[in-house]
Amino acid sequence: MSGQEKPKFKKLESVKAMKKVMADYFYELDEAAKTGKQKVAWCTSVGPAEILRAMGFAVFFPENHGAMLGATRMATELIPEANAVGYSPDICSYLTADVGAYLKGVTPLSKAYPGIESVPKPDVLVYNTNQCRDVQDWFNWYGRHLNVPVIGVYTHRNIGRVQETHIRSVAAQFKAMVEPLSDISGNKMDPAELSRVVGLSRRCSDLWKEVLETATAVPAPLNFFDDTIHMGPAVVLRGDPRANEYYEILLKELKERIEQGVGSVDGEKFRLYWEGMPVWGKLREHSQMFASLDTCVVASTYCNSWIFEAFDPDDPYNSMARAYTELFIVRSDDEKEKYIERMADLFKIDGILYHDAKTCPNNTNNRYGMPERLEEKLGIPSLTIQGDLNDLRLYSDEQARTAVQAFIEQLEERKAANK
Repeated sequence: MSGQEKPKFKKLESVKAMKKVMADYFYELDEAAKTGKQKVAWCTSVGPAEILRAMGFAVFFPENHGAMLGATRMATELIPEANAVGYSPDICSYLTADVGAYLKGVTPLSKAYPGIESVPKPDVLVYNTNQCRDVQDWFNWYGRHLNVPVIGVYTHRNIGRVQETHIRSVAAQFKAMVEPLSDISGNKMDPAELSRVVGLSRRCSDLWKEVLETATAVPAPLNFFDDTIHMGPAVVLRGDPRANEYYEILLKELKERIEQGVGSVDGEKFRLYWEGMPVWGKLREHSQMFASLDTCVVASTYCNSWIFEAFDPDDPYNSMARAYTELFIVRSDDEKEKYIERMADLFKIDGILYHDAKTCPNNTNNRYGMPERLEEKLGIPSLTIQGDLNDLRLYSDEQARTAVQAFIEQLEERKAANK
């Protein structure tokens, strides 16, 4: 096995264009907050950003900021600041890292984008509980400390089949937020503008899905660790044409790789599915580790969370309600297992890796027997690694490396036995 060899993975050239798109986005947010020419709304990452954009808000996503705190390894030192004001170390480490950063007056944006001194102060905070209740507490904390209004949308959880009652409930909440948002922004809702923005979001979703599904090719032209970086525009700029323009650039490069037989991992032998959150502070190390083992993590549940095929510009409110209620994280275990079964077949998966994220039970799916059930159904082995999305005190490099190496050896033995 090649575990000690130099890592063999290829970076995508499109990342340069992506960095510019993201820089422009953050500088525009900073200008909006400093000048007051545009109202700023904070929004959860799978919240109704389309409504906010259609009403003229500049939109900021604290979860994206939380991921940046994790990726820059600032989070672990900041989490205790939030613990000291009453937030448990067991709750979402996006929340605790972000609140800790606010209390300390620091942000990774300052280093990445010179001239930006802080996150943009919001005029309104909008959340959707489709992910978890933590976002409710997170946004309400800022609402109290910054003295700004908070608007919440409450989504049903543990859903099997999404029913019309679910859609009507969420759509009614979306419609109800328009009047208070109009009072804050000074802009009326223009139905034509909302349709336009929803159409742009649908196009972004379709392009992002196409990007991710290029990894069905063998060898895969990109991997999960690429996905976590390139998903940025789909998260913070859906509904903005710049996201769509970027994914056209990225798709062109990926299609060229497929035509040339170029994989993101040289000598790809095994293909894994990542279930759960990334370990943000270990993306590079994980990318190198799997590449050194001739293994490509080709797909994930997490990055697919920004595929919204239900968006329909001809029926904005109902289609947004459906899109934001069909999310994997909202669904019952039966529906989640069916989804992973489809993904395992589509991406030709050899094994499934579950990340048991200590502070994110809502995005952790190994705790109630799912790996065992799927292994029996699919005949595909699985591995669980212990860790967290942001708090690196909960993650062990040595334990993860040893477990992954043993798992790849198991896959090698299975492959040899099946010849």
